[in-house]
Amino acid sequence: MPAKESPHETRMPEGTAKRSPNELPADVKRNIETVIVGKGETADLLLICLMCGGHVLIEDMPGLGKTSLVAALAASVDGSFQRIQFTPDVLPSDVTGFTIYHPVTGEERFYQGAVMCNILLADELNRTSPKTQSALLQAMQEGVVTVDGVTRELPRPFMVCATQNPVEQAGTYPLPEAQLDRFLMRIHMGYPSKSDEISILERNKKGGKTAAVSPVAKVEDVLALQEALDNIVCSRPVMSYIVDIVGRTRTHEDVALSASPRGAIALMRASMGRALLSGRGFVLPDDVQAMARHTLCHRLILSTRAYTQNRDAEKVLNDIIKTTPVPVVSGP
Repeated sequence: MPAKESPHETRMPEGTAKRSPNELPADVKRNIETVIVGKGETADLLLICLMCGGHVLIEDMPGLGKTSLVAALAASVDGSFQRIQFTPDVLPSDVTGFTIYHPVTGEERFYQGAVMCNILLADELNRTSPKTQSALLQAMQEGVVTVDGVTRELPRPFMVCATQNPVEQAGTYPLPEAQLDRFLMRIHMGYPSKSDEISILERNKKGGKTAAVSPVAKVEDVLALQEALDNIVCSRPVMSYIVDIVGRTRTHEDVALSASPRGAIALMRASMGRALLSGRGFVLPDDVQAMARHTLCHRLILSTRAYTQNRDAEKVLNDIIKTTPVPVVSGP
């Protein structure tokens, strides 16, 4: 059995007022919107991932603000933040850490990798090799890293916010299915509207310095928010609805690789997060429908038939949702 060290603890500066679960999401969202224009829905999805203690993959073309979005979230929480720019020469030890033997003292010293933080920005994850990509798997699933037979716990909360450019871009490596399945959500930034893009230009007339973002919450506030999520009621009819949607991905003729039970859990937790963000204490079918695209599409691999008919995972999932009976839920 590998040895186990005590958890890495993050020290919080004194003087920051504790936020209630109802106040924190709104405060963080306001912070993000001082940096990112017109992406309120995207900010909501990022907050839901934070509430759920899950990881998020942000995929879109370069220059749409993926990195700035995550940096604004990290700056809003007074915890530890690391950014690692993934390139083909990044090694797994850069991610997890490494041990060096010092012959003078006869001791082995562990040097922390980038994962030893509360929020990790894995920038352009698909530009590094599959071997380095896989170094994140244990950390994302178990909240620990094992280096040279010693297992070390990561700080809590721990969240990986990965960005990637479309795989059609030169110099990218598609993420393996096992890696994709560890992400609670995959979200897209999308191009801004005309009015939003004009606002972006106005902000950048004088050199484009990013607005400073001050922390609005401590790590313990985030942990309290995650505990509040556990109190959200997901009734048995709603759970049955979730299982029906996920189950139909396993029998649909256009799906070659369907969603696993981990996908069903992700959909349930994300739906609970949406309910909490909406100020509700229970999950509605509307929450499930809204979160299905973000939690399930990246877990599906379509059949050759679907590709020949120009169908994507979102279209297939929309068909499944339309044909799945919706339960009547009026309260917890």
